[in-house]
Amino acid sequence: MKNLSLMRISIWGYLAIFFAYLLGPLVIMSVTAFNSPGFPRAAPWECLTFEWFSALFQDERILNGIWNSVLVGAGTVVLSVAMGLAGALMLTQIWPKLRATYYTIIIAPILVPGVVIGISTLVFWDRINRMLGLEADSFLSNGLFLTVIGQSTFIASYCMLVLVARLQRYDIALTEAALDLGASHAQAFRKVLLPFMKPAIASAAVLAFLASFENYNTTTFTFGEYPTLTIELAQKVRYGITPAISALAFIIVLLTVFAALFNEANIRRKELVALARKEATVEELSSGRIKMPGFLSSNWAAVGLVIVACATVVVVGTATVYSPQQCIANVQEQKRLETEERIQELRRQRELRRQQQETEQGSTAPAQSQPTGNNSGFGNVFAPTNLEGEEEGTGGTGDNNSGFGGAFAPNSLSGEETEEGSGN
Repeated sequence: MKNLSLMRISIWGYLAIFFAYLLGPLVIMSVTAFNSPGFPRAAPWECLTFEWFSALFQDERILNGIWNSVLVGAGTVVLSVAMGLAGALMLTQIWPKLRATYYTIIIAPILVPGVVIGISTLVFWDRINRMLGLEADSFLSNGLFLTVIGQSTFIASYCMLVLVARLQRYDIALTEAALDLGASHAQAFRKVLLPFMKPAIASAAVLAFLASFENYNTTTFTFGEYPTLTIELAQKVRYGITPAISALAFIIVLLTVFAALFNEANIRRKELVALARKEATVEELSSGRIKMPGFLSSNWAAVGLVIVACATVVVVGTATVYSPQQCIANVQEQKRLETEERIQELRRQRELRRQQQETEQGSTAPAQSQPTGNNSGFGNVFAPTNLEGEEEGTGGTGDNNSGFGGAFAPNSLSGEETEEGSGN
């Protein structure tokens, strides 16, 4: 039992650390969107403000980048989903011995770096433009066209994987039955296969749009005069960012959460309806008076969706009437006072150091007033007075100030000889 409880605690701890690492930056960035400092930061907290959202909607470059990203994403979705669906159908119907080779060729663009795809797309369509004798500003050189083509070359592979996973559960007998009943291949595809593939097509479209919206490596070589949002953000980061970027990130996170909750609530709603139909009686089914569950009953996603929607309305309503000017003024005044206190403290420390230096100089003044002779920087070792003092201390009277304490002075040597003579 102890081992089991310890394992559960470890698992919950690991999940907490994992989600904190995964969602922590998003939470911090969302907090910085409502803090008043000019540089994005979550702490220290100063004032609640909504001005960064206003600054975001007034930034023409960001808005233009968002619009270009939406256009590129829409074109990429159409082209990638169409090519992915064609590739998935071809993969399921091709000769089995060629299936592995065909699958490798279709998946290869995913393994190619985005930089290589961007450069090759730019060079290839430039050569095509020259071969056709078109001008430099033709449609084939347009940034939107090149970006859509470049991104679709590898995003189509992702779409194909999603569609193949759905297509593997499709019963080919349904199409054969439609053909036996007189339907053409186009009618069988449109009325039998396409409705079955709708959920996978929707998932592939969302995946393609998100992959196109956040792409940078390929787009940086093909955007031309149509910079996307990622390009604009990369150019802004070079000169310093503002919390307006955090506001944009918060909006994207909010839209993602809203879409996820809406999709989950819709799925849960369909499950509840299917369960209600299953438990209904024959009379209720024939009359069509089936008691359907409420939108919020046993549907936590719907409850979360309502909470998020209400919170959004409250925040927007608060932003229209709330003004942080007084709070910002108080914070600026407090910063000014703190700056003055620091300046005064520095002045006091400087004055204290100056007084200490004067005291030290006053205590060493008598010693420096005595004549020191030659101030050569060697500690007065070679000063004449120092050498003379050494000679006097040793009893020498010679004139040779050789710096060796008078050891080789003539008088010193003659003195030694006299002592030896007297000893003899």
